[in-house]
Amino acid sequence: MMKNFKDLRIVFMGTPEFAVASLDAFVKAGANIVGVITAPDKASGRGMHLSQSAVKKYAVKNNLPLLQPVKFKDESFLNELKTLNADVQIVVAFRMLPVVVWDMPPMGTINLHGSLLPQYRGAAPINWAVINGEKETGVTTFKLQHVIDTGNVLLQEKFPIEEKDTAGTVHDKMMMIGANLLVTTIQRIVDNTLSEKPQADFEEAELKQAPKIFTETCRIDFYKTVEEVYNLIRGLAPFPAAFTFLDEKVLKVFFAEKEICQHEMACGEFLTDGKTFLKYACSNGFIHFKDIQLEGKKRMLIEDFLRGYRFEK
Repeated sequence: MMKNFKDLRIVFMGTPEFAVASLDAFVKAGANIVGVITAPDKASGRGMHLSQSAVKKYAVKNNLPLLQPVKFKDESFLNELKTLNADVQIVVAFRMLPVVVWDMPPMGTINLHGSLLPQYRGAAPINWAVINGEKETGVTTFKLQHVIDTGNVLLQEKFPIEEKDTAGTVHDKMMMIGANLLVTTIQRIVDNTLSEKPQADFEEAELKQAPKIFTETCRIDFYKTVEEVYNLIRGLAPFPAAFTFLDEKVLKVFFAEKEICQHEMACGEFLTDGKTFLKYACSNGFIHFKDIQLEGKKRMLIEDFLRGYRFEK
């Protein structure tokens, strides 16, 4: 017999701020969170002080039982997990789980993914949706199975990607939409009003992937169109940020504007009045850098940067 929502024993797994919104949504919905699993504290900063994950900070503040395993297959951790006697596990922005973990609860393990699966499977779905110039994206709840991001779809919710959205603004929208969708997913499973749908049932012309972002991914290729460069900058802002070079120093770009026009400049050359604008030539126009950070300097608006910078050529 299916339990009521508030009687379910839920184990929540997550690490960054993105996951906190979902955990908070369950707490506010009156869910019975019997355990929170997050990454171990790690040394960071100049003093190598131990820093706690955003999920751990939330769990401690709200007196939720906490586990921080180093290895998921460690026998002592698995025994602790079993004693929590979870009905279902919720996973948001967490590392890959072995079968022995995700297959443990009777209702399985439910994951939140930042795309409309089966599109944009992989590590960086938000970034790639913006980089590729998509006009909409969404979130998907699905059941974990052996191959990553391939489990049966439970619920999806779409929302538009606006012209000036960045990966950061899409992330923030998705964080809240996804949190609510997860709670709805569990409520509907309990109410027996939700059916699983294999991803193979979604007819898509071409699957788009979302692989990990590497340094070379972030380097701007000015031989591409203004639109492509603009989308790359948006899709990598605020982190890790698209970049090029200025006077042999790395120049990160967080926000830009487009100028579509014909010109005779070589792609990658720049123009500036030294006061108000810095624009780089692309194949079909210019990309205006508006919010930047030069290597060794702080992030600043272009007018502030130009006021104090002397170009070498």
